[in-house]
Amino acid sequence: MKLLRYILFPIVPIYFIVTWTRNKLYDLGWKKSKSYNFPVICVGNLSVGGTGKSPMIEYLIRLLKTDYNLATLSRGYKRETNGFKLADTLVSAKTVGDEPFQFYNKFGNDILVSVDANRQHGISSLRDLENKPDVILLDDAFQHRKVKAGFNVLLTTYNTLYADDIVLPTGNLREPKAGAKRANMIVVTKCPESITIQEKERITKKLKPESNQTVFFSSISYSNKLFSNSNETNFSELTSFTLVTGIANANPLVNYLKSKQLDFKHLNYKDHHVFSEKDINDLAKLDFIVTTEKDFMRLKTETRLQDKLYYLPIEITIDNKELFDSKLLEFIKS
Repeated sequence: MKLLRYILFPIVPIYFIVTWTRNKLYDLGWKKSKSYNFPVICVGNLSVGGTGKSPMIEYLIRLLKTDYNLATLSRGYKRETNGFKLADTLVSAKTVGDEPFQFYNKFGNDILVSVDANRQHGISSLRDLENKPDVILLDDAFQHRKVKAGFNVLLTTYNTLYADDIVLPTGNLREPKAGAKRANMIVVTKCPESITIQEKERITKKLKPESNQTVFFSSISYSNKLFSNSNETNFSELTSFTLVTGIANANPLVNYLKSKQLDFKHLNYKDHHVFSEKDINDLAKLDFIVTTEKDFMRLKTETRLQDKLYYLPIEITIDNKELFDSKLLEFIKS
């Protein structure tokens, strides 16, 4: 795969020009973006996958759901339905996508969870509801320029900063790094808990934020317990297990489990992997499975895995949390 990416390097300038031109047409107003007179917050990235958008959306849900009628709007990647869909007790990962299904399972009717590949149509459909939301969180819509969010939260990972990358197909950027100027704040995710002030200053200098942008740093916090559909257990009770992942970057989780000196083997599938009948048959032969919450959403209905499938919840911890929260709340109140 890496060799193919290097072979495709001559395409990089073409991709750069096409995406740069598209953005410039929106910036100049020649391509139209729709703005809104109520709070729309976008969480996104410049890179393909794996920057921690779902944990950030969940952080914002916890921050806002008590005081506002809140909705999430996602594309619903790899779902088997089309158009606008509002999550209810009948939905699954197949009908709304694994991440929206995770939001609905975790927060239930405290919020509105919706999907629509056409974000303009999705926002309009949400606002047409009798119980219309006060605030809408757009999941992974930074490149969806037809909607102009009032506030953009841009994520980049500690080990793969967008400042060190180039555009597809050789690099991982969906658009030139100059697109970061559209963000209101930049969050460096998946930082080690031991990150120093000097390291933060070095990274901030490398990212070159605009004068109106603030750079924040966040790390992953893992639960001390594993959960299944009907049970929970502590790490201390595990002897050996199989880690099953279908996410863009499983390295932080793998490293965390290794740091706890746990005995496990790792089955690493591609991001958003759709588990086939053969996959399920192979997993059913295992004694104990630990997976991510996102992967659990795609596997939780498999009856053959009910007594052996557990997931490890995560949350994010944001450095300078008070300032982060205040900037979001200030935008909403304004």
